[in-house]
Amino acid sequence: MISKETCQKILELCLATGGDFAEMFIEDTVTNTLELTMGKITKANTHHLHGVAIRILKGFQEVNGYTNDFSYQSLEKLALKLRSSIEGEKLNIRFTLQEEKAPAITKPHRLPSSLTNKDKIDYMSQVYEAAKAKSNEVSQIICNLTDEEQRIQVANTLGKMTKDFRTHIRLGATVVAGSGTNMQNSFNTVGGNQGYEVLDKANLKEFGEELTDAAVRMVHADEMVGGKMTVVVHNAFGGVLLHEACVHALEATTVAKGSSVFCGKLGQKIASDIVTAIDDGTRENQWGSLNVDDEGNPTQKNILIENGILKSYLVDYRNSRVMNHPVTGSARRQSYKHSPTSRMTNTFFAPGKDSFEDIIAKTEYGLFAKKMGGGSVNPSTGEFNFAVNEGYLIENGKITKPVRGATLVGSGAEVLMNIDMIADNLAFGHGLCGSLSGVIPTDVGQPTIRVQNVTVGGRGSK
Repeated sequence: MISKETCQKILELCLATGGDFAEMFIEDTVTNTLELTMGKITKANTHHLHGVAIRILKGFQEVNGYTNDFSYQSLEKLALKLRSSIEGEKLNIRFTLQEEKAPAITKPHRLPSSLTNKDKIDYMSQVYEAAKAKSNEVSQIICNLTDEEQRIQVANTLGKMTKDFRTHIRLGATVVAGSGTNMQNSFNTVGGNQGYEVLDKANLKEFGEELTDAAVRMVHADEMVGGKMTVVVHNAFGGVLLHEACVHALEATTVAKGSSVFCGKLGQKIASDIVTAIDDGTRENQWGSLNVDDEGNPTQKNILIENGILKSYLVDYRNSRVMNHPVTGSARRQSYKHSPTSRMTNTFFAPGKDSFEDIIAKTEYGLFAKKMGGGSVNPSTGEFNFAVNEGYLIENGKITKPVRGATLVGSGAEVLMNIDMIADNLAFGHGLCGSLSGVIPTDVGQPTIRVQNVTVGGRGSK
């Protein structure tokens, strides 16, 4: 993308005014987006992103900028401009860039560039036709398909130079059922950091039918009666609770500022003894996986909580200086226009020893949150408020009637301590996470878990 010799010269220029670290991030990304609404194409866009970011550090100070001109003159101009913000004597920092081969965790086969729009529309049409045929109560079906081919190069004054190629595929669908004031929807996605083989392997007919079934069940559901109760959160996208209410507070983005509820708690008990939480960017072809992070470091399997004990934070290079904590392969950025910081990859609770059936059978009364929805979190306190998109009552150890309008209110610290059963049915859901360094693909996951003493909101009455 940019020669090693050019990168070496530009990085050397960056350090001339006292900077102690400099980095170049080069990117070339093509993103295609298609939307199918009620069987008709309503959107077809292609976006080409092409640019170089440079940042310079001096201690904890950071300056950064970018350009989409790859010429030496443009890169030199940007480097000189950025280094003028750093004041000091030039340090005796010597380095020679060495090319490092990225691990091959993601292995795409059917690249987006090898398919036509007609090929891609066929995938969405399978979902649409299946969802539509399942019930005459469906009022709207929207399918979105996004694919991306990203080439990156990272070079820095630690001597690292790494290149990577990434491919993301994600098909999402929303089904709306009902009429008048009683409209209910269901949403799900399928995808990965791989090629279109991920959709070839998926059962898209079943995917569409399940969306319709869920939306129709919620049309005929009763309003949830709120209160303090046991909540069973199902696997896959139920992991959004861990992601939002707990692990955002373990990112160095908040920890380094001293604004996280988990600051200074390494080695301390913060969860139930049966809880182990992991962020693992090395899971093959998974949506949140990467061969290397956006600082060029190989991603890792980071055990954040082990048997209830806080073991690690998620840390990027700059924040590692602030925290005196090793980097964890967790630096991520939406594009060259965003500065990297610590972010999640594939975050999940490790499987437990219980079965899903046992968890339900051992719950006298409570809420089964089968599909979680959106919500809000305060990372400094861990307090959250989440909607339950698809919920059911548990009565006398059995899942009974569907309920809608349920919300979960509480704090991440309380939830971690109140988990008393974990199933063995680990699964993942594909999300997009927005934070300081932009919007990035992340997987959330968990087995089914049971949490005691959760405040459940609802509009129903006894």
